[in-house]
Amino acid sequence: MAILLPPTMASPDLWTWITIPAIGGLIGWSTNWLAVKMIFRPIKPRRFLGIRVQGLVARRQQDLAQAIGRVVGTHLVEHKDVVKSLNKLDFTGILANVLDRGLGPKVQELRGLPLIGGFLTEERVRDIRNSIVDGIMKHKEAVIDEVERGLAKGLDVPALVEKKVAAFSVEKLESLILEVAAKELRSIEVLGGVLGVLIGALQVGFLYFRA
Repeated sequence: MAILLPPTMASPDLWTWITIPAIGGLIGWSTNWLAVKMIFRPIKPRRFLGIRVQGLVARRQQDLAQAIGRVVGTHLVEHKDVVKSLNKLDFTGILANVLDRGLGPKVQELRGLPLIGGFLTEERVRDIRNSIVDGIMKHKEAVIDEVERGLAKGLDVPALVEKKVAAFSVEKLESLILEVAAKELRSIEVLGGVLGVLIGALQVGFLYFRA
């Protein structure tokens, strides 16, 4: 990481003690900085000294999408987890609201008819709605079971996540990764500089004891 100096009989002076570790730190920091940048950049393949260069995320985006989809679908989100979340919903309130929106226009239409209109008072309509909701809620577990079977058949979480991640732009993936790991990546850069300084100091110390 730092530059090895040829052995000399003279002891290193103060300037050497400063410059060699500083150069080592600069080299260590810059190489780690470049390594972190190359996780994302360049986005498009480039040729450099005859070598094809492309950022890791851009080059392996499809593989990354498959891995994320597999992890999310296998370990993080399962059909049973979705069903458990459904059990926490206020089904009674949801059904009542749906019936109100669905039956409301038809009830208004029927109220304009002779005889039937007088029968469909607000109270009777509310009783009919509540009876329907209560009847469905008595079979809530059966409804949940049907929903779970439908999810197992029609919801492929790994494929869905893979498709979403694969469709992200590299810039979007970069911002998501940096949102989570910006401090850690920064620490890698700093660590490179620190190690460079230490190696430079060890080299100068080696020359000192050889003198």
